[in-house]
Amino acid sequence: MAFWRISICSLLLLLLSSSTMATASIYRPRKRPTSSLIQEKFIQCFTGSSQFYIPLSTAFFTPNNASFTSVLQSTAQNLRYLVPSMPKPEFIITPQHESQVQASVICAKRLDIHLRVRSGGHDYEGLSYVSEIESPFVIVDLSKLRSIKVDIQDNSAWVEAGATIGEVYYRIAEKSNIHGFPAGLCTSLGIGGHITGGAYGSMMRKFGLGADNVIDARIVDVNGRVLDRAAMGEDLFWAIRGGGGASFGIILEWKIKLVPVPATVTVFTVTKSLEQGATKLLYKWQTVADKLDEDLFIRVIIQTANAVKNNAKTVTTSYNALFLGNAERLLRVMQQSFPELGLTGKDCTETSWIKSVLYIAGYSSNTPAEILLQGRSTFKNYFKAKSDFVKEAIPETALEGLWKRLLEEDSPLMIWNPYGGMMARISESQIPFPHRQGTKFKIQYLTLWQDEDNNASKHFDWIRRLYNYMAPYVSMFPRGAYVNYRDLDLGMNKNINTSFMEASLWGVRYFKDNFMRLVKVKSRVDPNNFFRHEQSIPPLPVQARY
Repeated sequence: MAFWRISICSLLLLLLSSSTMATASIYRPRKRPTSSLIQEKFIQCFTGSSQFYIPLSTAFFTPNNASFTSVLQSTAQNLRYLVPSMPKPEFIITPQHESQVQASVICAKRLDIHLRVRSGGHDYEGLSYVSEIESPFVIVDLSKLRSIKVDIQDNSAWVEAGATIGEVYYRIAEKSNIHGFPAGLCTSLGIGGHITGGAYGSMMRKFGLGADNVIDARIVDVNGRVLDRAAMGEDLFWAIRGGGGASFGIILEWKIKLVPVPATVTVFTVTKSLEQGATKLLYKWQTVADKLDEDLFIRVIIQTANAVKNNAKTVTTSYNALFLGNAERLLRVMQQSFPELGLTGKDCTETSWIKSVLYIAGYSSNTPAEILLQGRSTFKNYFKAKSDFVKEAIPETALEGLWKRLLEEDSPLMIWNPYGGMMARISESQIPFPHRQGTKFKIQYLTLWQDEDNNASKHFDWIRRLYNYMAPYVSMFPRGAYVNYRDLDLGMNKNINTSFMEASLWGVRYFKDNFMRLVKVKSRVDPNNFFRHEQSIPPLPVQARY
């Protein structure tokens, strides 16, 4: 029987039988050299290992460099991790050629320097640019590796890790108005890390996740080798498509499969407040969202606002949708499946697929598609997020309790994304992302604030109380979570040694039974745990591998 099919419970019993096997003690701290010596040794190693020369002034940024702060902050989204008290890297490397990524791995490993890897900087807990568990550390920032080569005849594209998903969409649409790719709704996501967590978007009910539509990849492994799918083998190729970023190697590029889209699609947003019957309508949405025509994706954006009549605070629910077809067919589908929303032709806008990308991302109707080439998000906030998966409709009485709690917070946000369709037809073990058949929708919870105040703890307390309140109404055993919405409340590695037992606490939430197979792959390809972070996949203790 394959090792990864052993149950997690069985392995935990094995580990508990010997206290010496509970922790994989791979790295042992030793006295560290000074920052200047670290930089000197790394640069010496790097220049000797890289096959592609660039001036060091364009590749290395130290805290003494005038550009250091702007490079560090360039793609970071969560301002909580940019405050002065957060640990800063010894330096940032911005490779312009894959050999420099190889050199970064080789030199960090040789000099025993901890490495963090960033493609887009959207990670919710800042794991790609902050290390709270060990120092010194350096960042490999892939933002200069953003080549996109679209092959319409082959229905595919090779995309480097530093490219944003918006750039990918633009380059596809530049070649064809009837091709697309089913990935993220936020267009500034770096595709390198985005796909490692799954990559959901508005066409997921039709085509599955972005990770479901990857057909090849090139990575730098722990030994500094560049491997494609054939060279890395199917187990590692499986693991990198949804198993979470920065545990197995550094993604250089993905080969993605393009999907067909109609020349005309339709979008709409219909908003209902509590005073307009939002509670009953949202309950109805829960009963139909995963059963609608798979060409139709209707998510619900829930937030607080001031009521029109009396200016009192209320809750609004916005039904934000993409339909892969024209408005006439959409109206027929809605009349048959969800007439309660009251959708009319005036609510609908027919447009191209690339324009629908802008619409779903929140841009105004007159925004040119070229804005997608800017590659950076204007969304920068202090925030904390959590996630859940829902298998049964949440009762109206529970929704009323939810509204009460949302009204207590300054700037709360919830986004409910529907499942069903193709998502229900793909096996839980096809890739590491397991949340498939039986899932009605996913919830994202956020609380946002605009300044580094002394009351940040109140926002954390609020979202944790909300999360506890929702426990009876969401998935259980395990209570699922989405790995691309990293949540360190679920648990984290405490130091450079990764405990399998501790990692299981969050691992089964993100990956369910697939966690065991991920651990097996990790133990084979990175047994000494070089690629690690606060929630990385652990290798098994040496004694438990055989």
